[in-house]
Amino acid sequence: MQRVNMDADTAAHTEPSLEEEEPYFSNLDLLLFSLIVGLVVYWYMSRKKPEPIPEFKKLDTAAPAARETSFIEKMKKTGKNIIVFYGSQTGTGEEFANRLSKDAQRYGMKGMAADPEEYEMAELARLSQIENSLAIFCMATYGEGDPTDNAQDFYDWLQEIDDEDLSGLNYTVFALGNKTYEHYNAMGKYVDKRLEELGAKRIFDLGLGDDDGNLEEDFVSWREQFWPSVCEHFGVEASGDDSSIRQYELKEHTDLNMNKVYSGEMGRLKSFEVQKPPYDSKNPFLAPVTVNRKLNKAGDRHLMHVELDITGSKIRYDSGDHVAVFPTNDSAMVNKLGQILGVNLDVVISLNNLDEESNKKHPFPCPTTYRTALTHYLDISQPPRTNVLYELAQYASDPKDQENMRRMSSSSSEGKALYHSWVQGACRNILAILEDMPSLRPPVDHLCELLPRLQARYYSIASSSKVHPDRISICAVVVEYETPTGRTNKGVATNWLKNKLVTDNGHKSTVPMFIRKSQFRLPFKATNPVIMIGPGTGIAPFMGFIQERGWLKEQGKEVGETVLYFGCRYKNEDYIYQEELEEAEKKGVLTQLNIAFSRDQEQKVYVQHLLKNSKEHLWKLIHSDNAHIYVCGDAKNMAKDVQTALQDIAEELGSMTRTQATDYVKKLMTKGRYSQDVWT
Repeated sequence: MQRVNMDADTAAHTEPSLEEEEPYFSNLDLLLFSLIVGLVVYWYMSRKKPEPIPEFKKLDTAAPAARETSFIEKMKKTGKNIIVFYGSQTGTGEEFANRLSKDAQRYGMKGMAADPEEYEMAELARLSQIENSLAIFCMATYGEGDPTDNAQDFYDWLQEIDDEDLSGLNYTVFALGNKTYEHYNAMGKYVDKRLEELGAKRIFDLGLGDDDGNLEEDFVSWREQFWPSVCEHFGVEASGDDSSIRQYELKEHTDLNMNKVYSGEMGRLKSFEVQKPPYDSKNPFLAPVTVNRKLNKAGDRHLMHVELDITGSKIRYDSGDHVAVFPTNDSAMVNKLGQILGVNLDVVISLNNLDEESNKKHPFPCPTTYRTALTHYLDISQPPRTNVLYELAQYASDPKDQENMRRMSSSSSEGKALYHSWVQGACRNILAILEDMPSLRPPVDHLCELLPRLQARYYSIASSSKVHPDRISICAVVVEYETPTGRTNKGVATNWLKNKLVTDNGHKSTVPMFIRKSQFRLPFKATNPVIMIGPGTGIAPFMGFIQERGWLKEQGKEVGETVLYFGCRYKNEDYIYQEELEEAEKKGVLTQLNIAFSRDQEQKVYVQHLLKNSKEHLWKLIHSDNAHIYVCGDAKNMAKDVQTALQDIAEELGSMTRTQATDYVKKLMTKGRYSQDVWT
């Protein structure tokens, strides 16, 4: 500011010397000239103003927001009385919702599936305006009892409202979960209970689907009892129409510009050619692969470390977050499907929704080719669900095949047993079913309509953004096994990642990816001790944690104890990241490195056994030093065994009863001091 004032003073001091010379224009001339210029500018601007600007008119004609978010108005307009909302993370909840909305037609009603994220859920109070109306909720639970991403706003709304009267709402809930998790079906149970508290009327019992057992069977059994109950409640008779109901119609394109054809993009056409942030599930970033190396020294498995370059993407991540990748199906499988069905896979097609009012215009991005759909968009590797068999049965020319397919899709005990043994137990995917049923040759467009979407795969990030801001590491084991029918089944994503070489025929390999935030976080205070328990690829997030704790030490911060319990089969085979871990221990970043080599001795040793070997020190860290515990890996056995071991330690060294010890560990969880990143 001082300098500006000095310059002003200088200018003021030089003015008198200029005035001593005879001016070319008087002050009056300058004033008149300025006035004329001003009038000309004003006239010009005012003359341009009234010209219409088309963009403004376009904005005025946009559809009102109420129409876009009002499911009530949409139901009234299309004559529908049943709405099926879904909370879905991997697509199964959405798939079940679509099946129920389709079912409605068979029972003389009309239904629609709906994503709660797209609608104003406060309108549930108005659903009674529609005669014989019913809201069905297919709600999956994600993570530690959390709602799925698309149901988060609905969950928040249910928690916040207290004065909402839903007494006119008829509802039922089918919950999707997994019994191996601590908070089994928490979201479905909460929605069921909360709607009742707000005055809504439950017309059929809550359904509980267990993915650790047989989710498909649970759903089919619930559904078979649900519809007769609905018909009885509303006093309607089932139409008895068991025929196949198509949701989409096929359109083949013969002269379409290929620039308008989807080639694997998730949302915006050509988004892989012209990348624009922000990046998410609809707009993934194509990250170049910079490292792809095998981690294990020997053995018949393939454990790999893959690094993705996110330079220039503006993607940010924290230690403990997940990276989601979009894999593609094996081209050999896709070609075999095309060969068996006798179709040209490169025909450009669109599958258009027969319900013009539906928000979902296509089952996957269209227009595209059959090859792209079967490679990028559809899941051809999982055993198909019973509804797919039911719909395809009509295309079996052998009556016996047709009968077996219909039986497998029924709720009879015989049908369930046949489906369980012939499809699930034998790990038959759609290709194997077509190979083993030569009389079954469905139209490829109907098959594409029925197959579920190929989902993104999530991996715990094995690096720290503090150390590697432009790099994301993945640690995974390649899935490959022989089925009871003698076929070799390969994990879609892990085999795809394995083949992502750094350079492929001179081109950089890329992986479509985005970041999903996690609650699996290092403690806010670096002085808090950290106890990490992760056998096998469960070590992934802890590689990031170790890097970050090392970085904090380098910054001169005081860092608490960092203890790792890691497990593998053999020291000389699959002791992954051995050099990095031993270097971290040498530098004092890892204060304790405990490793269970489960098969190097006659008696198997696992991480839970090591916990008990150092129970006194562990108890001090947890009970006295405010340590944070992290568990990553298998949910079914390891995570439960670790929890039991910690309860044993609390009972013994804390002088507690079993109930007190169990409550003590649960309290650590609720306080955020016991975090799990586990899978089945």
